Amino acid sequence: MDTGFEFCDELGPAKIIHVHDPVIGLKAVLVVDNVAIGPSIGGLRMAPDVTTEECFRLARAMTLKNAAAGLKHGGGKSVMVGDPAMPKADKEKLIRAMAYALRSEDMYIFGPDMGTDEECMAWVHDEIGRAVGLPREIGGIPLDELGATGYGLAAAADVAADFGGLVLSGSRVAVQGFGSVGIHAARFLKERGCVLVAAADSKGMVHHPDGLDIDALATLKANGKSVVDFNGGKTADRDGVITVDCDVLVPAARPDVIHEDNVDDVKAKLILQGANIPATIGAERRLQERGVINIPDFIANAGGVICAAMEYAGASETAAFEAIGEKIRANTREVLETARNRKLLIREAAVAMATERVKKAMTFRRWALF
Repeated sequence: MDTGFEFCDELGPAKIIHVHDPVIGLKAVLVVDNVAIGPSIGGLRMAPDVTTEECFRLARAMTLKNAAAGLKHGGGKSVMVGDPAMPKADKEKLIRAMAYALRSEDMYIFGPDMGTDEECMAWVHDEIGRAVGLPREIGGIPLDELGATGYGLAAAADVAADFGGLVLSGSRVAVQGFGSVGIHAARFLKERGCVLVAAADSKGMVHHPDGLDIDALATLKANGKSVVDFNGGKTADRDGVITVDCDVLVPAARPDVIHEDNVDDVKAKLILQGANIPATIGAERRLQERGVINIPDFIANAGGVICAAMEYAGASETAAFEAIGEKIRANTREVLETARNRKLLIREAAVAMATERVKKAMTFRRWALF
């Protein structure tokens, strides 16, 4: 039986809670990983195939991400079984029920994630008053609308490109997961002179070596269509985007899309991990052996949670984006320099930096995790 104890280590998790309501079909999991630094912030993910293991891995990524970003928050995550495209009324019923079931878990603050958005967080906030990534109309900083995570990915690219001798202007970009993160990443990279040559979503990929119209693709997505409905490129299988000929690859969807079976076909020189855990450790090691600069998820994609934490503290949009740029550039530089100087895997350098901060915070608590 999957008890959750197989995930325990010196950092956590503090709690694994399974939520089940057979009447309305709610099946969900909350993992509060580590709260030594403060209450955990982490998104609510909805997908048909989410698991306890995935939730734990994502929660641990949030522990490291929040610590690396210097936020006063620990890491947590929640996942819910379901199709994000279900009728809105059904989705609202499930999310409100999830929030109410966890109303007493005050060491976890909900945020948006894959399959949920600002409106979903408004429902959570209405139920229990404990959510971030809210619509502007109720005092939030709409991080998906503004592209906080995409902005952070571009900030990481600034440092990584200098470190690796890559000129961003003219670089070809491929985005796997052309949603709220991927679209904004493409837009902010375009501001640096990059050209989007491939974009993929759950239905497939569209590719054009001379470039794709980002705004036209974004309009298609906003109207509920897929990138494969775009007329200005050649369509192909969605997984092909990982190995398309490009300079910068942004995996911004599901875990483990870069793995041992396809890593040697990756042509990008720089990978910006827009999704959480989008590559296996073995694949990351192989990428580094090949000279590919691979910025780990909890360093590169921290823009969203930095924005969320700033919102929770009452900061303005301007202050939030200034903090995103400052923190992500500084962390990217520190991790790349440490990895080079100590001959470590880039992720190993990042994990060591964040773990040290968490362990130090744990020494100040009455008990190790609470």
